[in-house]
Amino acid sequence: MNTIKENSKAAFNQQAATYDKDIKGQHARSLYPVLLEKLSHIPFQSALDLGCGTGEVLKLILQKDPHKELCGIDLSEEMLAVAKSKLPEQVKLLLGDSEALPFPDNAFDVVYCNDSFHHYPAPKDVLREINRVLKPGGTFLMGDCWQPFVGRVIMNFYVRHSKEGDVKIYSEAELVSMLSAFFHNVSWEKVGNTACIAMGEK
Repeated sequence: MNTIKENSKAAFNQQAATYDKDIKGQHARSLYPVLLEKLSHIPFQSALDLGCGTGEVLKLILQKDPHKELCGIDLSEEMLAVAKSKLPEQVKLLLGDSEALPFPDNAFDVVYCNDSFHHYPAPKDVLREINRVLKPGGTFLMGDCWQPFVGRVIMNFYVRHSKEGDVKIYSEAELVSMLSAFFHNVSWEKVGNTACIAMGEK
């Protein structure tokens, strides 16, 4: 499990300088407008970006409303360095692990993650932590990779040998089942041919 996290960290440290522009960050970038559109329908003041990477989504949220209280957490020091270079000091950026969030209970109106869920070796532990730090009535929103059945089987075969910390591409049923153990009003939708959005309420 630690090897997976170390691989993720090493891969994202290496990708950090060019992630906002090159092909490695393309899938994540394609989901930014979808996440922002979903967030625009959720009333919130405070939000946590799980696996915040270069901080681009945090930056885009602040552009719409500079008064939001925002935090980001990531395993990669280099990703956080890029995020710190583009975000004001009011955004709290922390090096840390999504399985043990360094925040008190009931801290955030929204927790979201973009293109990071498939890197979590213990996804249920992450969801338990998200539930803990969300305020009652708060929303968890995630964007991630998706493939139809055959593509998913092939991808998950190769993912087992991934050197970049990938763990698993989940089906709709798997994601809905996992989220439903911690949240209610769970929804899932396909985005394009290679992505999905899922959300639930505490």
